Amino acid sequence: MARVVGSDLIEEARQRGRIVFELLPGDIVTDVARETAARIGIRLVEGPLEKPAPVRSDGATALRRGLHRRSPKWVAPSRAAPTRVRRFSKIAFVGAGGVGGNVAHLVASADMADELALIDIAPGLAAATALDLNHASGITGTRARCTGGEDLALVAGADVVVVTAGRARGPGMTRADLIGVNARVIHQAAEAIRSAAPRAIVIVVTNPLDEMTVEMLRASGLPRAQVLGMAGTLDSSRFRHALARAAAVAPADVQAITLGSHGDEMAPIPSLARIRGRALDRFLSDDQIAACVQDAVTGGGQVVALKKSGSATIAPAHATMELLDHMRGARTGPVPVSVMLDGEYGISGVVLGVPAHLGATGLIGVEELRLTPAERAALQAAAEAIRTRLGL
Repeated sequence: MARVVGSDLIEEARQRGRIVFELLPGDIVTDVARETAARIGIRLVEGPLEKPAPVRSDGATALRRGLHRRSPKWVAPSRAAPTRVRRFSKIAFVGAGGVGGNVAHLVASADMADELALIDIAPGLAAATALDLNHASGITGTRARCTGGEDLALVAGADVVVVTAGRARGPGMTRADLIGVNARVIHQAAEAIRSAAPRAIVIVVTNPLDEMTVEMLRASGLPRAQVLGMAGTLDSSRFRHALARAAAVAPADVQAITLGSHGDEMAPIPSLARIRGRALDRFLSDDQIAACVQDAVTGGGQVVALKKSGSATIAPAHATMELLDHMRGARTGPVPVSVMLDGEYGISGVVLGVPAHLGATGLIGVEELRLTPAERAALQAAAEAIRTRLGL
């Protein structure tokens, strides 16, 4: 429809800060409008005018500009440098039973190593598991070559040795009850590692875990960076599971860590735990939090009581995988792991679960968290209990 352009439209254009008024085909311009435009300096231009193409940007840039407009002091964080995920040349498993076999299966499925060597004292067990994994490669497409046998010499040349061999707990047994029998197994494995794989990173899973990690350090003579105990990853997972169930949220909504020993002196850290980014007391009562702590401490015993023979296998396997992922660069940040302490948290000369950074060479460094006095006391008590059991 034809538009009558009067002085009012010209005045409106001036108020909007325009210096050009576009006349469309069919517009009727009054003499007063032309006089007004000439008087206030607005040019009347025959249209339609070609519009410039809109500036397009990606979502991240648009968000950054929006944040800057809201607060000019806001500065975009630097983009994290991508990490290169390392592939292991060889991983050896001393023990091909419940935990060792499950870890080997997970490692093969993740295709994170060129070669897997399984070792077990039970005749045929390691070789059968290795053959089973090789058969599965036709489905999974993994490139890992699996071998198995009874000879500890199979650890030769390994980047990582996962030690799960040893007697498992029975109902009513504590992890400390296994010190005597499993120490002999650790000494045999340590001798083989020292002579055939002196550069390997050793992950000890055999119970009692902290004590057996000390025995591995003693018998192998390896530096503390190369000998790790898998405990905190498993205990933290159990703590997160308990908190998630109590708060009726998904486990992914929970961040929580457990330190101390892998036993009765375990030290879950409620003060640093978060559910959907908020402190626990926003979701749970003090009694509920205490029940979750107790559930984490007794989680392994609950599995033993139900199985009647043997202990947990699946969760420890996934916990071991978490350490391997940190070592190869697939995960970053601190992870709870048992290491020989050298002054961290005011403790020295004993293996204890603490948050640590891991890499291709094993332990990179221990991260000291800000704990409450009660939590720090629990950590000290765990250290003293391990010293007492080992006669340190």
